[in-house]
Amino acid sequence: MPNNYVFNDVLPVAPLKIAALESCREFAHKVNDHIVTFRKHDTEELLKRQKDLNYRGYHVNSYLLDCSCPRFGSGEAKGIVKESVRGADLFVMVDVTNYSIPYTVCGYTNHMSPDDHFQDLKRVIGASIATAHRVNVIMPFLYEGRQHKRTKRESLDCAMALEELIAMGVSNIITFDAHDPRVQNAIPLSGFDNFMPTYQFVKTLFAHDKSLRIDKDHLMVVSPDEGAMNRAVYLANNLSVDMGMFYKRRDYSRVVDGRNPIVAHEFLGSSVEGKTVLIVDDMISSGESMLDTARELKERKAAKVIICCTFGLFTSGLEKFDDFYGKGYIDHVITTNLNYRPQELLQREWYIEADMSKYTAAIINSFNHDVSIGAALSPTEKIQRLVKNYQADGYEYFQTII
Repeated sequence: MPNNYVFNDVLPVAPLKIAALESCREFAHKVNDHIVTFRKHDTEELLKRQKDLNYRGYHVNSYLLDCSCPRFGSGEAKGIVKESVRGADLFVMVDVTNYSIPYTVCGYTNHMSPDDHFQDLKRVIGASIATAHRVNVIMPFLYEGRQHKRTKRESLDCAMALEELIAMGVSNIITFDAHDPRVQNAIPLSGFDNFMPTYQFVKTLFAHDKSLRIDKDHLMVVSPDEGAMNRAVYLANNLSVDMGMFYKRRDYSRVVDGRNPIVAHEFLGSSVEGKTVLIVDDMISSGESMLDTARELKERKAAKVIICCTFGLFTSGLEKFDDFYGKGYIDHVITTNLNYRPQELLQREWYIEADMSKYTAAIINSFNHDVSIGAALSPTEKIQRLVKNYQADGYEYFQTII
């Protein structure tokens, strides 16, 4: 393991605790295991250098906090922290997209919505903020992130949620691939960090497909719309390949299901014929526009179409993806494990998961040591090294690279 996870004689700001809500407990356990490994390695490395952290609680068997949000029969709830957090650097983790958790309201069964998860987050913060040294929130899918700007007489839900968390005393808000990171302007004097999974996408893709050729003649990155341009440009520049973009021509005279229907997808870019094409975006919601983009690319004679999205929500089910895979319009779909994925998705032949637990653990560890996140975890250098080694040595180097 590289030594960039060893912070020499830098002490943590406070003892680390991770409060994982039920919505992301499985992911939090993986994160915790990585942090335990990091700190065990830290301790061993420092002993070799004849240094001693002399910090109680630095290396323990688990950093997970015993907490819960039980509900009354009326559907109301409360947050309970079952052990002391006095003086702790607390990281509260929540997945607002997890719809699998049921609760009872007057005998009827409901499933938790993003609003319910956000309320539980505030309950745990409310139960711990008074005594904790610092409270940080890890919210991979930013709550109400799609309602980030006002175009009519409508609410600004994401901005209000961020302001509410800061007003409660939260020090840092950590999210991944925010739909529009400019929403942090709602809290300009507070900590807001938006991390991208680009490195994990590249690593997962290289591990799965050892036949990829990383050059302009065989690989291309495509943005499915104007909003994903920055993601596509960053990935294309790191891989030194061309990029293209689709823009959606909409019928603004009609509104269907709350939005203007798409009339056609127009493509801007060089030829995709015979190339492997990576479609990059932040999320798959219903997946319609993503699948339309994949079909357009295959009809333009792309050899392979691989979809890379941070969050796979699949709000309209998996059947259409099965259909498009069967027809050869898509070859693979890569999403992260930052949000809830049903078991039937994990069993699909076309689905590949990019594991974000180690990256999240490194982020938490760096925050707890109060060191620069950019210097320690900037993905650009890692992606460049990944590509260089992949082209030079093939797949074998994965055994030694993080």
